[in-house]
Amino acid sequence: MSAPTSDAIHAATTGRSAVLVAAGAAALSLSATFVKLADVTAGTAAFLRCAIALFALVPLAVREARRSGAMPANLYPIAIMAGVFLGADYIMWTGSILDVGASIATVLINVQVIVLPVLGLVVDRTSISRRFMFAAPCMLLGVAMAGGVIGGSGSAADHAVRGSLLGIAAGVAYAVYLFLNRRSVQRSPRHLVIPVCVSTASAAVTAGIIGAAMDDINLSITAASWGWMVALAMIGQVAAWLVISAGSRSLRIDTVAALLLCQPVLGIVFGYLVLTETPSAVQIFGSAVVVAAVWSATRCPAAPLRAETTRISVDPVFPLLEPRQHVDQILGDDRGGRGFAGGVTGVERE
Repeated sequence: MSAPTSDAIHAATTGRSAVLVAAGAAALSLSATFVKLADVTAGTAAFLRCAIALFALVPLAVREARRSGAMPANLYPIAIMAGVFLGADYIMWTGSILDVGASIATVLINVQVIVLPVLGLVVDRTSISRRFMFAAPCMLLGVAMAGGVIGGSGSAADHAVRGSLLGIAAGVAYAVYLFLNRRSVQRSPRHLVIPVCVSTASAAVTAGIIGAAMDDINLSITAASWGWMVALAMIGQVAAWLVISAGSRSLRIDTVAALLLCQPVLGIVFGYLVLTETPSAVQIFGSAVVVAAVWSATRCPAAPLRAETTRISVDPVFPLLEPRQHVDQILGDDRGGRGFAGGVTGVERE
């Protein structure tokens, strides 16, 4: 039997990575439903989500450090700052869930898809494609409709405007987190768990400080609420971010963006099936506009692959996520500002 070619290995790795990112997006889409079922305050949910997740992440991070060595010291400030924005994101997003509902809040937070390329333009001088320019007005219109600002709210939301603003602000903070986390993964592709663990710890501290200042943290919750919080931490924090980080390493950034669009779509589905949330026709149409605009803004014409061999060194925490060997892959070059910020996520040339 002949050995597999580089093209075959690349195709198999890309397919597996796409499945990982889609699975991570599905896990994230369940977060809003868990928060609603837990019936706790925004500060409580944000703090416990991160604090409980550390019970799983810390042992995994220690194991990764033993196997792959310590993460470079200059990446810790980036991970800590990323966690600050993530903690603020969780506080505001949970508040949005309580105001406008789980399904709509999941759609609103995806304004990060527009904010992230702007960060790339300002910080990295990465140009924004015309596709983004044309999609942005439709995105904003869809957000206003989905949040009930236009056409009224057909759900049980009593504070649609406030919830919409919180959801949008959460999306901005989320975009900053993604931008900083992407930098950590790019600069140290051997480390998957440590950046997530450090940012989660930082997010827990941030959420704890903000929640305490707002007198919004209450640990005297029911056993059922604790159960939903554990599910949120393990599925919506640990599993979601680890599989997204693992999958996004070998995918083009525009492909990752498209796959993450599973999150708002599945968020609406879970909100309807589990929570019996029934948005109005205007909100449903607005959600569809958001998804369509985001898809239009992030999709890119397929660029021809350049015959360039890249070696990816892998020493994973989870053996099933990536092969235990150096793999030669032929990767596309994504320049000129297409997608989010261009390029392949988490790949270091040796």
